[in-house]
Amino acid sequence: MKVLSVVGARPQFVKLAPISRAAEAAGVEHVIVHTGQHYDPMLSDVFFTDLAIPAPTVHLGVGSGSHGVQTGAMLSALDGVLDEHDPDWVLVYGDTNSTLAAAVSAVKLHYPVAHLEAGLRSFNRRMPEEHNRVLTDHAADLCLAPTEVAMRHLASEGLASRSVLVGDVMTDVLMNVRDAVADQVPPTLAESDLTRGGYYLATIHRAENTDDPSRLRSIIESLAHLDRPVLIVAHPRLVAKAAEHGIELATGTLVPHRPLRYPELVSVALHSAGVVTDSGGLQKEAFLLGVPCTTVRTETEWVETVDLGWNVLAGRHAEIAEAVQRPAPERTAAQPYGDGRAAERVVEALGRASE
Repeated sequence: MKVLSVVGARPQFVKLAPISRAAEAAGVEHVIVHTGQHYDPMLSDVFFTDLAIPAPTVHLGVGSGSHGVQTGAMLSALDGVLDEHDPDWVLVYGDTNSTLAAAVSAVKLHYPVAHLEAGLRSFNRRMPEEHNRVLTDHAADLCLAPTEVAMRHLASEGLASRSVLVGDVMTDVLMNVRDAVADQVPPTLAESDLTRGGYYLATIHRAENTDDPSRLRSIIESLAHLDRPVLIVAHPRLVAKAAEHGIELATGTLVPHRPLRYPELVSVALHSAGVVTDSGGLQKEAFLLGVPCTTVRTETEWVETVDLGWNVLAGRHAEIAEAVQRPAPERTAAQPYGDGRAAERVVEALGRASE
């Protein structure tokens, strides 16, 4: 069996790592295609090193652009790649433009498509990620769902017959990285004059939070007046938009920092008093690390984190401050995202569906 994985953004590289290992263990030929959607080395190249992922077989290097320009460039390049490698499965990850482009290219060329992290829904049609994930699910021949909630969403859309519950592959990665860094003090803390448990970790990058100057200013002001220092890991989009809007990130309790390698990000989150983010992946990582999370959005795909009390949605200035400074919830033994063996189940599901 030959599987061709298409990835292009930070969360996808994390998900790729356990899939790559599981494919190798099962003797599956695995072709990795990097679209170049994330081209900053700290959001791209270092993940292959840090997570021991083989170098991509193909690098498209599409770079940035509007949604249409970026997706179109990927589509144009992927047709030839698929014809050259002739895979049994095209495996797409998550909800980025790379996901949708690969799914459309494969469907048009009649290659079977499997969608990893299928069935997630925010029900916010303003989000480009929501368009990407819904369209990809309905194009896919196999929907690989991370949770029971995702399976219910797929069933409600008539996709139950091609859906399989495999668990969450990011859980596979996080468990391994967490154990490796648990006893380490991240260098970032010394660099930023922070102590374990004495700071919050923040990441803000989504368009709905960065593109509107008044919205971004309100979020930054909320974070800058919290009761502890806030280490804000500054995504390139945040840096660019803050500069464009004339917003100073190094203000009040905020401590801006360049993007972190994944193991250090996990370590910094693990030792924080709480996480503030609009990232889907970091919400779930905070939950798995037992760290309270505040999500600066009006909805989340990872509803289990909210239902279990470890995540609070907060949109306005006062809501953010109140949510971040709330008491930590009671510990839970719930495992809504699986047991850390999702990647093995993905490879097994692809094999069964090929028979």
